[in-house]
Amino acid sequence: MTSNTVVNKPQASSALITLQDVQKVYCSDEVQTLALNGIHLDIFEGEYLSISGPSGCGKSTLLSLIGLMDKPTQGQYLLNGRNTALMTQRQRADIRNRDIGFIFQAFNLIGDMSVYENVELPLNFRKGLSRQEKQRRVKQVLDRVDMSHRSKHLPSQLSGGQQQRIAIARALVGAPKILLADEPTGNLDSKNAEMVLHFLSELHKDGATICMVTHDPRCAQQSARQVELFDGKVINDQHRSSNETPFPTTSVMW
Repeated sequence: MTSNTVVNKPQASSALITLQDVQKVYCSDEVQTLALNGIHLDIFEGEYLSISGPSGCGKSTLLSLIGLMDKPTQGQYLLNGRNTALMTQRQRADIRNRDIGFIFQAFNLIGDMSVYENVELPLNFRKGLSRQEKQRRVKQVLDRVDMSHRSKHLPSQLSGGQQQRIAIARALVGAPKILLADEPTGNLDSKNAEMVLHFLSELHKDGATICMVTHDPRCAQQSARQVELFDGKVINDQHRSSNETPFPTTSVMW
C-alpha cells in the first residue's frame, strides 16, 4: 500500500526531476521484461533520496533513466523543466558531464590510469578549461576525500574504501548539481560503508541533490526521503521528520 504521508516536504516552485507515468520495457528475442511500470516521481533540488526494494524491482533502471544513460519506453522525464525526450545525444552527454555525478558499486575506475588521471577524466571532455583549472579542481576534490597523497597510485594499489573515495572525487570534480549513487556501499566493509554514508550526508548538507539506490535498510535510513519500489512501481514514498536520527549516528572522519 502506497503511503501518501509527506513530512517536511522541500519548498520549491517546481521539481528538479519529474517522472510522469514512466515505463521501461526491455526486449530480448520474444521476451519482454517490464522493468518500470508507471513511475510518478518528483525530486526537488537539495533532496537526499534513497530508492530501495528487492532485487529486480527496477531500482538501477530508474537511476539509469534519471542519469540520462537510458530512455523511457513510455512516459515523460523532465529535468529542470526540460523534456529529455527532445534532447539530442550530444545534449544528454553534456548534461551527464556537467550536471550529474555518478558513483557506482564497482567503482568503475580505469585500471591503467593513476588516481589523478581517473579523477581528471571527466574534465577532459569539457571545452574551455585550462590545464591550471583542471589541476585546481582535481586537487580540491582529492583533498576533500583525503586522497591527495595517493594521486600517483593505480586503483589496484588501493583498498576498496580508498577506491570508492576516488570514485566520489571523480563524481564531484565537475561540480554537478545531482549525485546518483548506485549501491555505493555494496562492495565495502561496514567501517568504509559508514564513511561513505557520512560523506554523502556532508555533501547533502552542502546543497547537493542525492539519489541513492540501496538494498540495505540501514543505508536507506540515512536519507531524508525514502522511496520503495516493487515490481517496477513506487509502493511507498515517505519523508523522515526533522527530529528523527539517521543512520549512522556517530561522527566519522575519513
